[in-house]
Amino acid sequence: MSIKKFVKKLRNDKSGVAMVEFAVSLPFFVGIGMYGIEISNMSIVNMSLSQTALNLADNASRLGQTDGGIVTPTITENDILQVFEGARIQSRNLDLFENGRIILSSLETNSNDDQQIRWQRCKGLYQFDSIYGPEGTNGTSDSTFVGLGRAGREVEASTGTAVMFVELRYDYKPLFGSLFMEERIFSQEAAFNIRDDRNLSAGLADTGQGTPATCDLFTDT
Repeated sequence: MSIKKFVKKLRNDKSGVAMVEFAVSLPFFVGIGMYGIEISNMSIVNMSLSQTALNLADNASRLGQTDGGIVTPTITENDILQVFEGARIQSRNLDLFENGRIILSSLETNSNDDQQIRWQRCKGLYQFDSIYGPEGTNGTSDSTFVGLGRAGREVEASTGTAVMFVELRYDYKPLFGSLFMEERIFSQEAAFNIRDDRNLSAGLADTGQGTPATCDLFTDT
């Protein structure tokens, strides 16, 4: 076969066109698919963290409800540890306390009827402090402190009751490294008013059943 005829035959041969087009377009569609998986995973993780924060605040607000005694129940350090353990179980696929941190604050009123963070407990290795202040922050010594939450939309506790306020931070690591996005910090907040009478004057009682989850400890246990 002459070169001229071979070139003409090769030019008219379309038997491999589909394969070539597939090979050229495959990286593009694979990339789009991987990006979609990354975005979906990020949304699922963020939603799971939101539900964890809400459930933890809700569970903390229900402490003491099952106490059948006639004495108003006092919440213990062990109760708080159990609430944190519930959050761990709920978010076990996220390794929440290895990659994040939860701060639980009890927002109450003080003797001047100003807002105060009566106690604050934390769990997790990710190091961050409450953006609203540590345990003991109150509106009497700091007139700018009017509650917990975004400026202008602060949550306030009524006299004689308390609000369980949760701050959650999580260091999100993308599925495909930095191919499509960088690591980012997810933030969630939640608040629930306590559901039943509670002995607020006693704060948190230490029963010696576990190491209190004070916020100067960075631990996942």
